[in-house]
Amino acid sequence: MARHAFRMQLKPGMAAEYRARHDAIWPELSALLREAGISDYWIFLDEETGALFATLELAEENRRDSLPAHPVMQRWWESMAPLMETQADNRPLEWSLTPMFHMA
Repeated sequence: MARHAFRMQLKPGMAAEYRARHDAIWPELSALLREAGISDYWIFLDEETGALFATLELAEENRRDSLPAHPVMQRWWESMAPLMETQADNRPLEWSLTPMFHMA
């Protein structure tokens, strides 16, 4: 397992809607993420800046790179695009974070 951390950015005033959509996450999306080898997925909000900080575990044989082509993922990104900064294909802009400290 490998841990991956990254940052995304909400548009102003979209935190409540972002939370509501994740509270009602589509079962087919959750299943897709698990099937791709993603687990222990957390997203945190910096309420002052609207920055989202996420961590997830990736299985050694994960298929995370296949997700952008999947119709369920594309539909989710399309539904979330009004809330977040995105690329032209509605994929959220994502900045990788560098590990600086870990205490087990």
